[in-house]
Amino acid sequence: MAFSRFFRMFAAAGLLAALAGGAQAQDRVVRIGYQKYGNLVLEKVRGTLEKRLAPLHATVTWTEFLGGPALLEAMGGGSVDFGITGDTPPIFAQAAGVKLTYVGVEPPAPHGEALIVLKGSPIHSIADLRGKRVALNRGSNVHNLLVRVLAEAGMTPADVQAVYLKPSDARPAFENGSVDAWVIWDPYLAAAETALPTRLIADGVTPQGKVVDENREFFLASADFAAARPDIIRAILADLAATEAYGAAHRTQLAALLAPPMGMDVKAVQLAVDRLSFGVLPVDAKIAASQQDIANTLEKLELIPDHVDIAESLPAHAL
Repeated sequence: MAFSRFFRMFAAAGLLAALAGGAQAQDRVVRIGYQKYGNLVLEKVRGTLEKRLAPLHATVTWTEFLGGPALLEAMGGGSVDFGITGDTPPIFAQAAGVKLTYVGVEPPAPHGEALIVLKGSPIHSIADLRGKRVALNRGSNVHNLLVRVLAEAGMTPADVQAVYLKPSDARPAFENGSVDAWVIWDPYLAAAETALPTRLIADGVTPQGKVVDENREFFLASADFAAARPDIIRAILADLAATEAYGAAHRTQLAALLAPPMGMDVKAVQLAVDRLSFGVLPVDAKIAASQQDIANTLEKLELIPDHVDIAESLPAHAL
């Protein structure tokens, strides 16, 4: 589906919603959930979204989350309308009963997450992880990465000891040897690589060039919000498209712009930015099929309790 057609469909949905009644004219606070890093942070820093939403009688509040699972838990609880996460959190969220809608996606960034060890570690390959303690944030994008790289080595998650830790807890556990390896995403990955003696064991691309995990970022909205205000979603996505175009053309400036609000060294942020993908794309049939494959794998491994049908969380034009 072409980019312009993607937005025209949201425009048509917005017209239908506007005809539904006078509630659309009331001021609406759009509650956006974001994470420490990424293009939604740039959107917040630039401050352009507030101006774009003003004609729609909408204002914005921003809430930072440590990871996608926590963000979508808040969305399920009714305190977040719109946000961005990796590919795996919405599947875990949908399995937990969260009503969400995929409204857009960024291009793949397979090098933006990785499994790392300290340089003195005896672990040199995925096979060496057997029986070892691997730290990760449960239900995050790196959960899928771990599943995929283990499968490439003929292993399953049962072959390692998963230690579920948030990034803020995983970093000290990794440094002091409480865990043997850490599966983590940018910017935490870049921060570790620039500050610690680390060795990369695997990321989303094998040494042979095979992409085992695309590591896509999805723009998500609560199902109720997506149905009620497609006009606002259309405006958000249009503003994000402009923001991402700016980021793609100004990576050095972007790192300098993001480092202060992130509270991180610009060198680490630059490394992360160099691995960042840019663009706002529709969730087409191919991407939906990829998400369904992840969901099916998690179900087979009994990492989620029930079958998840991705189609139930797609806007009508994606079906």
